[in-house]
Amino acid sequence: MDAWPDRRHGKTEAWPSFTPESPNYARGKWLDDNSGTDCGGRPTLAADSRALSGQIRQPGPGTMGKLGPYALHALETGHLSLDGGAMFGIVPRTLWQRRLVPDERGRVRLAMRCLLLEGAGRLILIDNGVGDKLDARFRDWFAIEGEERNLDRALASAGFAPADVTDVVLTHLHFDHAGGSTVRTPSGLAPRFANALYHVQHRQLASARKPNEREAASFLPENFEPLAAAGQLRSLDGACQLFEGIDTLTVDGHTDAQQLVRIRSEKNTLVFVADLLPTVHHVSLPWIMAYDVRPLATLREKKSFLAEAARHRYQLFFEHDPDVCVASVAETERGWKATDVRPLLELR
Repeated sequence: MDAWPDRRHGKTEAWPSFTPESPNYARGKWLDDNSGTDCGGRPTLAADSRALSGQIRQPGPGTMGKLGPYALHALETGHLSLDGGAMFGIVPRTLWQRRLVPDERGRVRLAMRCLLLEGAGRLILIDNGVGDKLDARFRDWFAIEGEERNLDRALASAGFAPADVTDVVLTHLHFDHAGGSTVRTPSGLAPRFANALYHVQHRQLASARKPNEREAASFLPENFEPLAAAGQLRSLDGACQLFEGIDTLTVDGHTDAQQLVRIRSEKNTLVFVADLLPTVHHVSLPWIMAYDVRPLATLREKKSFLAEAARHRYQLFFEHDPDVCVASVAETERGWKATDVRPLLELR
């Protein structure tokens, strides 16, 4: 059983973990410390932390949100469009098109919203969108919009450049989450964030290097192998404490060892839910993507997570919802619903 360590109440909330081999299988434990130096992981080529203590500016009054020592910035890096049927699985089109209107090719428009955390001597980026390496055919297929909004412009709007980033946490290695990790240069592919350490789960990296047929098109080696070659990729073994007030938890329904990221202060908690809940519409239990490699595992993981999120009043950060950045959840007579939709600035 993986678990969120709950220091405030002196207890631990259990979270069932799932793999094809067993419905409940222990994959490690949380490290209950704030050192941020030992995540139970293995360095691919480098394990040193690249914290730039003293070089990151202190959070100012104009930042988008505040949680513990961190100023939080929602980075809008562009949009892509995915097939509506694939996004909502068994849910009939007559239902999902009432919430997200498809285009003439049956695709729904989705955000690629990343989260930037500024504080404690670090600048931490969670996911980085699709990037700018894709060819015209690929961009047309997924209706990728990145001319006016892209990763570099989003960083600049928050007052930073790629060289300022100290850490990149990759929830998983699908192209729409890790595509901005690398950039083309005259000498070849290179890490976009030259001073950063990239953190990814070991089992996710293994899956990306030897993908199953369902996921092969989503894993592009150009997005992660240059990181390993540069000595900037750190693989983690299960749930762990990454930095002060920041820990991760793995789930396996969407892909092997997708990691959710939790940011906590004494009073508030924000969870970057990635593709466990890509939009607020996926809060409803049956709304599960056809992309998920283990949809029944996703169902179990959603039930467990939503119950915990409601019990502890977690605020959820949505990566792909085209309209909603942050919301809470509640169980109603008609099932789980997203509630109290709000911008990042209004963290409770």
